[in-house]
Order: sequence, then structure tokens, then C-alpha cells
Amino acid sequence: MHELNLVLGIIYYIFVVLTVGHVVMDNRQPAKTMAWALVILFVPVAGIILYLFFGVNTRKERLVGKRSLDELSRRSMLSFVGQQNLQLPEDLKPVIDLFINQSFSLPFKDNEVEIYTDGYQFFPALLSAISHARNHIHIDMYIFEEDPLGNLVADALVQKAREGVEIRVIYDDVGCWRVRHRFFERLREEGIEVVPFLPVRFPSFTSKVNYRNHRKLVIIDGVLGFVGGMNIALRYVKGVPKKGNAVWRDTMVRVTGSGVYTLQRAFLIDWYFVDRTLLSDQRYYPENSGLVLKDSGLLQTVTSGPDSPYPDIMQGYVRILMNAKDYVYIETPYFLPTEPVLFALKTAAVAGVDVRILVPERNDSWFTDWASRSYLREAVEAGVKVSLYTAGFLHSKLLVCDDKISTCGSTNLDFRSFENNFEANTFFYGADVAGRMKQIFIDDESRSVLLSSVPERARPRFAVRLWESLVRLLSPLM
Repeated sequence: MHELNLVLGIIYYIFVVLTVGHVVMDNRQPAKTMAWALVILFVPVAGIILYLFFGVNTRKERLVGKRSLDELSRRSMLSFVGQQNLQLPEDLKPVIDLFINQSFSLPFKDNEVEIYTDGYQFFPALLSAISHARNHIHIDMYIFEEDPLGNLVADALVQKAREGVEIRVIYDDVGCWRVRHRFFERLREEGIEVVPFLPVRFPSFTSKVNYRNHRKLVIIDGVLGFVGGMNIALRYVKGVPKKGNAVWRDTMVRVTGSGVYTLQRAFLIDWYFVDRTLLSDQRYYPENSGLVLKDSGLLQTVTSGPDSPYPDIMQGYVRILMNAKDYVYIETPYFLPTEPVLFALKTAAVAGVDVRILVPERNDSWFTDWASRSYLREAVEAGVKVSLYTAGFLHSKLLVCDDKISTCGSTNLDFRSFENNFEANTFFYGADVAGRMKQIFIDDESRSVLLSSVPERARPRFAVRLWESLVRLLSPLM
């Protein structure tokens, strides 16, 4: 027995050495490399299993095909889309050009934008848009919950399918783990094309579970689209019973106009990725010349993911922060910033820019909550004004800067959104949308308390600070 245990121990340590070697040879960020090495070395057996499931970097080898499709989609969109007299604001060109050069995310003018700040506003608008669909409906959703609201949306889709409307749905396989197979099968039986994003099945489990499609996109007939942070789930209306029915405060944007082309392109790229069908018909990019719009806002929809050579959305955030002159206001449910983003936040604050961050008082993830606390105090020490939202769970992801530029989408201010998830944000240029986003932030801030006014968060005891620091070591892995 002793000899057997010795042999097993030797085999295990060989696996540990090989696994740590694999981590080091992957040449990822040093902080992430050290975090994984610590987990593998100090969490027996489970550390190796966690790394195989969540740490193996398969992006370059497995997801490169999606990049080539991106090139094809550009050509198909450009063959149908043209803009006359497009003028870009000179002071915003550095950000706009960044997205064009990095991922060919084109800016589009002549858009009408409506902003929703809760489920009571968004879901009636979504159901109304579905009911008016005449040609096609495209949905790209991280979570499509099997609850009364999810079933209501499903019923609306079934009705439109029976009317002959072409419908495609992409749902994230991990995000919808709790949803029964029968829920989606019912939609398929009605002629709706429903496909999971990177389905997690043995033995390919370890190569897919860490890369999730976190996007929330809906496109109706190619002329109307929704983008933001809301999933299709009742929690945005009724809250979560186990958490005191705290309603999820989130932000969703409806776009009408030529900017919908960029949402459509994002969906069609994802559709090719999951279904291997290239959809490039002109009806997916219809002319919008007959639309009467209230404003003519300029926008870009930017996607990022582990298949991209650069973290486009993160780079956009850094560029905005470094160019800010007066203020930057940010809402995010999770604050685990990468080093470039944290450095940019602190640099802007030290330079005299009014940098404010709004996060929930209580997070829906216990581990993430603890990991974020030291980051938030570090930001406060640099002059960032951090507030804790107390009127529910803040799930909103928005940024507004200098009354000129704003963004809303699915991207959290954390490692996972910037590095591992497939995300989508729309960037709006102009005072109109920026002014409305700013007012939303101010309204939310009025329902919050300053972090500095909460002693247990601003000045925790030594044991608490030690625990926060230990948990922070794992933040690059979350």
C-alpha cells in the first residue's frame, strides 16, 4: 500500500510539473500565469481539474475559423451599405479609428436611440417589436430563461413563425444550463432555428466551457435592434426571491436606423460560427431611406472575444479614459479591472478628471464581491469616486464621457468580459445620447452611498483585508 501511494504521488507531481509548464509556456499575462500556478500547486487534484476546465487556452487553435468569417461578413455588408456625406467628429476620431482599424467596426449615422432602464420598459418594447416583424427575427442571448417571461417571449416567437417570419435564436449553452431541452425543442418544432453557442459536451468540455457568448442582441427585419445587458429572464421584472426580490437594474438600448447593420453583422458572424451557414442576402441589410428619425446620431457596434488578436472593447475603454477631459462615469456589476484599465482609471483621476464608478452594494456572486473590494479601495485612493447602489442589484454596463461619447452593452469591467467572453457594445457619439446616459447615471447615483461612508468597506479589519488580498490573487481567473 505504501509503495502504491508513493507511485501515485510521483505520478501526481509529474502531472503538476507538466501542467505548470503548460501554463508558463502559454505566455499569457504574468498575473494570470502566477494565479494558475498557485491554484495548481496549492489546491491538490482540484487545481489541475479547474485548469483543464477553465484555464486551457484554446483560442488560437480552435476559434481561428471565426476570424476568417469576419472577413467574409465585411464584404457582404459593404456590398449593400453605403453612406453619403458621413462626417466624423474630429475630437472623437481617435476612438472611432481605433475600432475601424482593429475590427473594421464601421460608424453609421442617422440613428434613433431609445434607452430602457428596467424590464418593465424593455420587455413590452421587445414584444411589440417581435409582433411587428415581417421578414426575420434574430436573437443572440446569453440567458433565455425558462420562466413565465421566457415562455411569453417564446410564445410570441412561435406566433411569428406560424405567420411565416424567419427566426433564428442563438443561446449560450452554459448560460442556459438550467433550461430544459424541451423548451428549445418546442421552438424548433415550430420551424424556428435554435442553436446553442459552443455546447459543452464530454469530452470537449474542457475546450469550451471558459469561452462564453455573453452578448445580448435582438435584430428585427434589419431595421430595428436592441443591445445592452438584459437577458430574457423574469428577474429583471420581479427580482430574485432568494435575494429579497431585489430587482435587477439594467440598461438596454433600442436602435432604429442604419446602425442596425452593425448589430446584424455581429449576429450573422455568430450564426456562421454556430451553424456554419453564411447569410449574406441583401434583405438582412435593407435600405433605411424611408425612415423618419428624431435624431441623426452616430454610432459603432464593437464586438470582442477570445478569437480576436486584440481586446477591442477594453482598448476602447482605455482610449476613452486617457482622452477624457472633464468626466467619465461608469456603471458595472463586477469590478475586477485588468491592469491597463485600472491604470487608465487611476491616471485619469490623478489628472483631475471626475472619474466615478457605480457598483452594486451587494453582488450576486459572493466570491467576485470579495475579490473586487481591494480594487475599489485602490481606485478611491487614486481619487476615483466609488458609490454602492442600494436600490436593488445593479447589472447595468454603461460608460459616458465628457458629454460626447457613451457606450452600453454586455461588457463588465472584469477580466472575463475583456479576455474570455464574446461581448458586444455599441458606442454612441454625440451630446444627445451622452446626456441621457449621464442623467441615468446621476439618477442611479442618487440611490447609492459612497464607499468611503461605509466603514467596514472603506477601512476593514486586518483579517478582512488579508482575506480580500488572498481572493484578489484569483481575480484574473474569474
